[in-house]
Amino acid sequence: MKNQDSIKPIKPIPPEVNLVARQIVDAAFCVHSSLGPGLLESVYENCLSYEVKKRKLRISQQLSLAVLYNGQQLDSGLRLDFLVEECVIVELKAVERLLPLDRSQILTYLRLTGYRLGSFVNFNVPVIKNGIKRIVL
Repeated sequence: MKNQDSIKPIKPIPPEVNLVARQIVDAAFCVHSSLGPGLLESVYENCLSYEVKKRKLRISQQLSLAVLYNGQQLDSGLRLDFLVEECVIVELKAVERLLPLDRSQILTYLRLTGYRLGSFVNFNVPVIKNGIKRIVL
């Protein structure tokens, strides 16, 4: 059993980062309200990018993610769907349901980048609030 004193308290997500996350969720609601479920992920990616940019947020799409291995930065072939305002990673899906592996994927992305907040947006759901998952590291 760990000593209570050795447990490092988790810092809360800063308010400005939470604001970015809320705007991403709002943008996802707009896209889903307009298009509904059943389209390709690439369609949702383009539309969500448009909605996020309308909110005057900086967004990087399909951002290549290197892996630091044995002291070397290596091209890993990993890509972040979105990095918004250099603080929130967004992974898009258009699947029947999210798998535990999906959660592991975004946790790995958070660890590799040092960012603390990520969101899954799965557009292939009848109600979008059921398709959005917030992941905090």
